[in-house]
Amino acid sequence: MTISRSRAKILSLVIILLCAGVCLFSLIQTHGKKEAAGSSWSAGRQNQAGGMQGAQKDAPQGAPSGTFNPAQSSNQESSSSSNQGSSSSSSHQFSPSPNQDSNSNASPYPNSNTDQGSPSNPVPNQDQSSNSEKKVTNESGDRWNKESGKSDDPNHKGGPSGQRGGHMGMQESSSSSYGSSVATYAVLFAALAILAYVIIRKKGCRIPSLNIKTWLWTVISAGILLRIALAPWLPGHPFDLALFKNWATSAASSLSDFYIKGSSDYPPFYVYILYIVGKLVSLPGWSSYSTLLIKLPSILADGATALLLYHASRKYVTAETGFLIALFYMFNPAVFINSTVWGQVDSFFTLWIVAAFYFMVNQRLNVATLLLTAAVLMKPQGIIYVPVLFFMLLRQRTIKAWLRAAGTFALTTLVVILPFSFGQSPLWLIHLYSSTLGEYPYASVNAYNFFALIGANYTKDASTWFVFSYHTWGMIFIVLTTLFSWWFILRTRNPLYAPLAGLLQIVGVFTFSTSMHERYLFPAAALALLAYGYLRDKRLLWLAGGFSFTIFLNTYDIFYHSTNGGASYSVSLFLTSAMNVLLFIYLAWIVWTHAKKIHVPSSDSIETSNPKEVIIDII
Repeated sequence: MTISRSRAKILSLVIILLCAGVCLFSLIQTHGKKEAAGSSWSAGRQNQAGGMQGAQKDAPQGAPSGTFNPAQSSNQESSSSSNQGSSSSSSHQFSPSPNQDSNSNASPYPNSNTDQGSPSNPVPNQDQSSNSEKKVTNESGDRWNKESGKSDDPNHKGGPSGQRGGHMGMQESSSSSYGSSVATYAVLFAALAILAYVIIRKKGCRIPSLNIKTWLWTVISAGILLRIALAPWLPGHPFDLALFKNWATSAASSLSDFYIKGSSDYPPFYVYILYIVGKLVSLPGWSSYSTLLIKLPSILADGATALLLYHASRKYVTAETGFLIALFYMFNPAVFINSTVWGQVDSFFTLWIVAAFYFMVNQRLNVATLLLTAAVLMKPQGIIYVPVLFFMLLRQRTIKAWLRAAGTFALTTLVVILPFSFGQSPLWLIHLYSSTLGEYPYASVNAYNFFALIGANYTKDASTWFVFSYHTWGMIFIVLTTLFSWWFILRTRNPLYAPLAGLLQIVGVFTFSTSMHERYLFPAAALALLAYGYLRDKRLLWLAGGFSFTIFLNTYDIFYHSTNGGASYSVSLFLTSAMNVLLFIYLAWIVWTHAKKIHVPSSDSIETSNPKEVIIDII
């Protein structure tokens, strides 16, 4: 049955209004439940003197009077779900304490992989002001001594001073009550995706082309609205959200002093986003939405990436195929658990990566340089994709292309770092990256890859394995992967293959390099879909599904099931790690076959005699 264009618009409007109603109801309920507790953000910000971020994060046992306490904020943010947790988990969840002042004994680091501040392992009330400059707080919120590489907590049982660490386990947190719901959604999504695949293969898929954009905007709008409705009720990762809120408060208080008075390990680009979040939360009535506002940039990036995937592939696949690519990404559980459940920023990072490769394909290398530079200035792992841009510049064979790229890189870097550079050493950014890259000297940091497969999760990367150290093996694999990508780019000589080379880079580095976290593979699903949109190789759809599966399993296992922050060697670790290794081998084979038998898709091949109605071509 074909739906007319007018009816399609009416149905689309009804769906969007229903989702908007659910979203509005959720926000009203959130504001009502958190109105009293949510005021701590603004109170902490008003009492904060000069954005003393380092003191906030290094406070040994509850933030001192006049500073923002990230745990207290998380306490109040988790109040909406605290009634669902049992009393046995109270030591792990941020239970609401509206009457708690800043001098309470609640630790800013809840019971986690470091066991800091838990009732069973209280952190001694020790003075750390004399050596605060030696402390660095990592992405997960752990406090390490830069010189010794050990945790400041004498009761620490994970991370650098132990055999395990990284992100805290969530099995007893207040968000664990949603774990079964998230898993159920993932199973239903997989079942529906397989069912759709079978139906499309047998009967095809017909959507009047005039309705495609209507349904596209409906899907993206509905996906964003439903995420916004759910985000405030999912407490997220306590450490990461507490630090993001802390950083947002410090940035909003004094952007130029963010690194001078603090010890954040995040590069500067995303600090601008946190600055906006901090300013918004300080507005009257907005403090109860702090968790939502922290998650909102990634939620919006999910929709933007889905839209970009559709737009990028539109010249090379049918409109239906582009629509289904966007639909698959928008409601992908691997994407949902990262941005909406965990509250991390990988979706925002992935948007910049996908956009960079989009402009590489369109041979606008200056824009691609700008986007990749911004990505590197947001997360150090953006460096993984830089070799592909380097190889694309080599293909230009003109000095002007290199000068323009160098100028774009220098100007972008200068604009981003300049507000933070006053009063800093000229090499402060290099020191920041050096410190960040050296924070996790392990073969694997909860990444289910080759090293996790052989039992080396949280094994020191200086340890020897088969002649060389893990670190040396990781560097060898990085070089081999990069050389393979270079050969592939030189062999194909077509910009359409750039996303496939980028996919090879991230999968190869994640699978066989050291110091990888569980979330570093996240952009692989989007890059696989982008590569399919250009190359129409159906095997890339299997890769997109496979990487979505392993990304979700790895993230879910660490978020809900890891104990003391480190993943034990389990069946899920073994199977997921083995699958990632096999998926890399399959990807390498796909890359090899494309290099040996080059086939460049033509946009003419998707035209049909009836331009208003086309049949999907993914099977």
